[in-house]
Order: sequence, then structure tokens, then C-alpha cells
Amino acid sequence: MSNLDGKKIAILATHGFEQSELEVPLEKLKAAGAEVHVIAPEAGEITGWDQKDWGRGVNVDLALDEAKAADYDALVLPGGQINPDLLRLNTEALAFIRACFAGGKTIAAVCHAPWLLIEAGIAKGRHMTSFKSIRTDVTNAGGHWEDSPVVADNGIVTSRNPGDLDAFCDKIVEEVNEGTHHRQAA
Repeated sequence: MSNLDGKKIAILATHGFEQSELEVPLEKLKAAGAEVHVIAPEAGEITGWDQKDWGRGVNVDLALDEAKAADYDALVLPGGQINPDLLRLNTEALAFIRACFAGGKTIAAVCHAPWLLIEAGIAKGRHMTSFKSIRTDVTNAGGHWEDSPVVADNGIVTSRNPGDLDAFCDKIVEEVNEGTHHRQAA
């Protein structure tokens, strides 16, 4: 992986995140040199979902109401079904995602997390992938769905599932190293 020294990356999640979809990017992005913060609606710890049951807890570095999009170079959105479904109802979470988008930050969403891009109004006109069960959601929101391990569209990185995490993380590093993304509003 390329060097991310001096880069700050936020991972926005809540209870029910898919365990590997938070832990693998957290580990790989830190290993690449980034300072990575887990951000959640509340301070403390959030609990993952590990395939068929509740998984391990992850410490929250910063409560969402204390986080500022301007402080970060990128935003990672883990999937799972529970986590993005809860976050897409959270106005602060959506505002944070929109602020990252407006600031030209790399935004990376895996599995069901593209629901958050849809809810934030970012999906329209973008080439994306996701877990196959939300393909219709992506296309109904005006996105162009592709069945690929990872898709990048001007700093918006999407991936299908835990099996694609290596490609997902590599693409995040590449996009962050490209710098600020100048894009049109969705």
C-alpha cells in the first residue's frame, strides 16, 4: 500500500457494522500511515455484526457531534445491514457525509453502505457498486450500478462485500493520494 503519512481518515459507523468491513480498512489504512478515527453517533464503544451474530466491540475515537469533515482527507463507510440502515436516519451522519462530499474528500462505501450515499443525495449520475441486494436502490437513485469488486467515480469509492476488501482498501489509498476531488453536485 502507498504511504498515507499525514493523512487523516474518518470511519463513520454505529452498532451493527459488518465486523470485517470496519476492522480491515482500519488496520490497512493505519498500516499505510494514516491517522484513522472511528466516529459514531455516541462516544464509547460500538458493536459489530460478525456474519450471523453480534461480534466484537470497537472503541469510538470521536462522537459525531464533535467531528468536523474539514479535519479529514477521507471518509470510510462500513456496511452490514444494520449499521447503514440506522445511520441513514441520522441527520448528523448525513450532514457529515454531505460535508465530506462538498469538501472533495474521498468517500468510500462498502456492501450496504451505499444506502448512505443514496440518502445523502450523492448517488445520482455516479458509477457505483454495492451488495447485490441493493442494486435496485442504487439504480432507482440514479446511480449506474456495476458488478465489479471496486468502482471509483471521482473520489467516490464503492465495493460489493467483504471478499473485495483488499481491492477496496487499495483504491481508497489511491484516491486519497490523488488529493481533493473537484466534483459537481449530484
